[in-house]
Amino acid sequence: MSLPATWLENAPPILLFTGKGGVGKTSLSCASAIRLADEGKRVLLVSTDPASNLDEVLDTPLAGEPRPVKGVPGLEALNIDPLEAAARYRARVVDPLRGVLPDEAIRNIEEQLSGACTVEIAAFNEFTRLIGDARTLETHDHIVLDTAPTGHILRLLALPAAWDGFIAENKTGSSCLGPLSGLAEQRETYANAVRALRDPDQARIVLVTRAEDGALREADRAGRDLRAEGIASQYLVINGLFTADPSVSDPLADRFASRGREALARMTAELAALPRDTRPFTPGGLLGADSLRRFLNGELPESPPETDPALPEHASLGDLADQMAADGPGVIMTMGKGGVGKTTLAAAIARALALKGLPVHLSTTDPAAHIAETLGEPLPNLEVDRIDPREVTRKHIENVLATAGASLDADSRALLEEELRSPCTEEVAVFNAFAETVARGRDQYVVLDTAPTGHTLLLLDASEAYHREVLRDQGELPESVKTLLPKLRDPKYTRVLLVTLPEATPVHEAERLQADLRRADIEPRAWILNQSLAGAAPVDPRLRMQAHRETAFLEEARGLSRQLVLIPWQAKEPVGAEALDKLLGAE
Repeated sequence: MSLPATWLENAPPILLFTGKGGVGKTSLSCASAIRLADEGKRVLLVSTDPASNLDEVLDTPLAGEPRPVKGVPGLEALNIDPLEAAARYRARVVDPLRGVLPDEAIRNIEEQLSGACTVEIAAFNEFTRLIGDARTLETHDHIVLDTAPTGHILRLLALPAAWDGFIAENKTGSSCLGPLSGLAEQRETYANAVRALRDPDQARIVLVTRAEDGALREADRAGRDLRAEGIASQYLVINGLFTADPSVSDPLADRFASRGREALARMTAELAALPRDTRPFTPGGLLGADSLRRFLNGELPESPPETDPALPEHASLGDLADQMAADGPGVIMTMGKGGVGKTTLAAAIARALALKGLPVHLSTTDPAAHIAETLGEPLPNLEVDRIDPREVTRKHIENVLATAGASLDADSRALLEEELRSPCTEEVAVFNAFAETVARGRDQYVVLDTAPTGHTLLLLDASEAYHREVLRDQGELPESVKTLLPKLRDPKYTRVLLVTLPEATPVHEAERLQADLRRADIEPRAWILNQSLAGAAPVDPRLRMQAHRETAFLEEARGLSRQLVLIPWQAKEPVGAEALDKLLGAE
């Protein structure tokens, strides 16, 4: 008997699934599309996720045009590769300028169009082509999209100045305005798409989350941003809610379940007020239509193998800290997407170095009280400070509006204000403090979890966008900024540690981050795979099955990295000296 999927009741023609990476958007969107097709509907399933494995999940080779899905009459699917879309988009913008502008100027423009913002806008370009074209819904009853556009992009494109010459002549150093120039020819299609998204009879947003603080915060942020754009038809799906098997004694499973309950109790009132549904924890590896049907029905998989999962060659966090100590003073940076544990791991490494009697400076963007709690007991040779992103961003925005924005008309100023709300602005704003902290690595072990991405480093170096910002704010370029990139590119001075999780989307996101860093001539020292069930040897049968599934991603990460560090999932929250010491010594 089918478990009701209440977000599909009275489903409008357009269903969009969004949420933090790794929460199960692809599984839910695929299973939902199959359920609708099984009910006799004509369905088009589309993914715009850069880390999409839609082909694998549906067991059907896909392309950029609709193809029938194996074993599901009435369902077609297509896979938009946003990286390829971004390359085509970039070529449309840049190719007409070749031979007109100097080669150096072309390289600068190409780098400005190489970041995440361009990928998002290019994917949006393809997205609007589908839902903004009435012909799509003439041949299908439903369009199901895996990964919806963000509220920031919708706001940015809704402003009138986004469509005029302000873009081409922009001198503000902003990060998304250049990419927007390729959208002008689609203005009418875009307007149709936005009207459809705002109409609850036409579209519904499904916010997908897990019972984890980071995923719930992302769902809350996405919901707020989209509601601010008039997109209020939203549904919350809490995916993978784990309950321990009462027939098995497993303290790890009990703690896994209680963490989920505690996270749900902390969700915001706005998120809790949304209509919602819950899917039980199902070990991953959902491949093919039948397994997706069982997943949506809430059916549990077969028992896992009796043997423990085989782990690839790896080091512990303590081993890595010993290596960092032997390297001598310099900078150690934990990098990765939000919610993977960068700050906790930075604190653990800083503590390990300080316990060896070494001079350590830990810098974080987390609130000071939080990092103090994470570290536990103070150590005399461990200094801690923080860069408050909100405060430095506020000052940065005020300065830009008072200078670059002073002479703009109302529409253009509104566009600049929206662009300055981009995540990229925060990255630029913390850059100066970051550069000053990096300079301290001459005679200290500086541990940072505030590193900008490789794209931003190249963008700021090649285009001098950041240089313009600093000169506008301070009147001169600090020495710490002038020498920053050479320091970061020196492996004897800087050690970059990529932090991720043993799941498909986080591993592929880390792979893209590594490619960005390599473009900036920065080679990561190691990958840290955090919160691994495979390394924790669970007894609960569903957790054991999930642990076996992880091994494929551990092997993939091992092949991508110079060194793999594995940290088992901890039954106790890694807070305080004792917990950090366990984190360092865990195998």
